[in-house]
Amino acid sequence: MARSTQQSRFRLANQILVVIRDAKFEPGHHLREQHLADLLGVSRTPIRSALDLLAERGIAETRKNHGFFLRKPFDSLHRIEIEIPSTIDEELYAKLVRDRLEHRIPNSITQSEIARRYNVDRVVLARTLSRLAEDGLIARKQGHGWTFLPTLDSLVSLRASYEFRLTLEPSGFLLPTFKPDLAAIERMRLEHLYLVSHPDIASVSSTQLFETDATFHEMCAEFCGNAFFAQAVQYQNRLRRLLEFGSYFDSRRVREWCREHLAIIEAVAANNLTEASTRMRAHLEQAFVSAQAAAQ
Repeated sequence: MARSTQQSRFRLANQILVVIRDAKFEPGHHLREQHLADLLGVSRTPIRSALDLLAERGIAETRKNHGFFLRKPFDSLHRIEIEIPSTIDEELYAKLVRDRLEHRIPNSITQSEIARRYNVDRVVLARTLSRLAEDGLIARKQGHGWTFLPTLDSLVSLRASYEFRLTLEPSGFLLPTFKPDLAAIERMRLEHLYLVSHPDIASVSSTQLFETDATFHEMCAEFCGNAFFAQAVQYQNRLRRLLEFGSYFDSRRVREWCREHLAIIEAVAANNLTEASTRMRAHLEQAFVSAQAAAQ
């Protein structure tokens, strides 16, 4: 099974656990594939794979021609989390980003230098470099090697970025064109609940944490109904990906921003957009303090 498919399976299984706990399902509850697929925004095939995993762990059971049913009561699942297996690719990705942040490796580096330094084979290296490129962290040089892309490379640029975001993002909720997608909000809420209730948040990859964070802000911007807002937030996310990577190693702060996001989500779901705007401003102000500390 491919890395992305395997990790998606484990992640979906954890999201289903959040649904079970949140809805307080009792043993024997029918875990309907289509309902979960609609709720989590995926097709039935990955949902079935995730339910198979829960069945393997004894949390659910399959009944021939009837589907999946819950075996354990919801209140016994609060300390259960399906650990997403780490891979060599994930470890190399994190090492490269960390070492660049701490200036252990130069801005430009060749594939051979990376292979020697980290003692990895060419297949793993090629996959990792491809993923770093997809994530907007590096680009192939014209000729030979790779270079890390421009980022918020100083506290001055970091401050400027947050000043821009503080002007832009809270105001988006107050636009007359702001229209939330309630299904997207619910999916985002479940993803954040999974992280908040995670028994060992430090074991969640920084990449996954960043994606959850960035996707939340992009979702809010997309609700504005103004393409310029969405494009601006996407660009800021690309710039801050590398510099702020270090802040995702702070487990306490990760739980804090998850709760801050959840408060904004709840305000939007309740159509209290003034409160959502106020909470977004407070969240960004605190995020700047944390990002500034991580960058020093």
